[in-house]
Parts: sequence; structure tokens; C-alpha cells
Amino acid sequence: MDIALLGGTGDIGEGLALRLAYHTNHDVLIGSRDPARAANKAEEYETELDSRAVETTIRGGANADVAVDADVVVVAVPPYYVADTIEAVAESLDEGDIIVSPATGMDRDDDGFHYAPPPAGSVTEHAAESVPDGVELVGAFHNLAAGRLANLDAELGIDTFVVGEDDDAKGIVTDIAEGIEGLRALDAGGIANAAEVESLTPLLVNVAMHNDRLHDLGLELK
Repeated sequence: MDIALLGGTGDIGEGLALRLAYHTNHDVLIGSRDPARAANKAEEYETELDSRAVETTIRGGANADVAVDADVVVVAVPPYYVADTIEAVAESLDEGDIIVSPATGMDRDDDGFHYAPPPAGSVTEHAAESVPDGVELVGAFHNLAAGRLANLDAELGIDTFVVGEDDDAKGIVTDIAEGIEGLRALDAGGIANAAEVESLTPLLVNVAMHNDRLHDLGLELK
């Protein structure tokens, strides 16, 4: 399966790109508003994987150019760019494609990080307003520590919650997520539940900030 990571040059995009290429047989495509930057990062990821005896080809290009070839498009951009990014690649998407939103709205003050959802209620619900007809939206990968994800020497042993309205689309994203060693995907219901999932992210960041040896904190339900 072809998986495009729009904003794949950022922290969460890097982690997902490396883990997917390292642990699965999916073809990974790196997208950016700057195609040269995407190409350079794709080459960096290939070099890292080659050092671990993993031969793979990761292609980088403009967001719309990689989205056109993808079956699953992960919009790994800051929350305030999610809707605009989806709208910018809408014509590159085919019926049956899946968009995945991992973004969480947060603000920071002297006390720490706080959940800051858009008026729609969550970033996932906000993204839904821009998704073209015939394309399914799934929320996933919200609560993952980017540094831990990108460190291929780090064991994960963590969970990610999956929200969406289409069971088949959620099943595909679940299979993709669980192809990553040490990552378990749990169904958290429909998109209306996205706010509860997204709001965990600032909590985890705050706990990680205030406790030693928890810099790359994740959730594991038992």
C-alpha cells in the first residue's frame, strides 16, 4: 500500500516514515509544500534505514504530487494547517482513499500545555469539513511521542486510538498502525470522540515535563 505523509519532514512525519519503512512493506511517500525539502528528507530517511540494512526507496515531493499516488494520506502538519492542506490536495485524491489526521490543538502558558480545540470540537472534526466526498477520514497517532517514534532503537509498547465513521477505513488504519512493532491500535468509536483522544496529548506532555525519565511518554492500556 502507498502511504503519503504530508508534512513528512516534521517530527511526527519523520517518526511515522521511519517506523513504517522499517517495520512494514508499505511504500512511504514524503510530502511537503517545499518539494526539494521533501526530497532531501526522504534521502535522509533512506540513509538511516540503509545503516540498519533495510533497503527501501522513499520518494519525496510536493504534497499534491505524492497524494495522487497514495491510498492512505496522513496529514502530519500542525493543527492550524490541516484543513488547508486537505483542500490543497483534494483534486489528487480518489474515491476510496483514506485521510488520517494525527493533529492535536494545544496552547502553552507558564503552567504547561492545555488542550485548545477548534470551534468544530476537535482537529479531527475540523478536518472532516474539508474531506472530499468519497474519501474517508480517520483520526489516529495523536498521542505518540515523536522522539520515541523516530528512535528506531527505542521499544514502543504503546497504544494509539483510532476514531472514524467507516469501519473498513478504521480497519485499514488499524492494520497499518499495528504493522509497526510495539504499537497497538484501539478503536475509540466515531469522530465525535476525537476530542477525548486529542485532549490526552497535552496531559502526556505535561507529565513528561515534570517527571524524570518520562521524556518520551506514551500510553499503554492493560
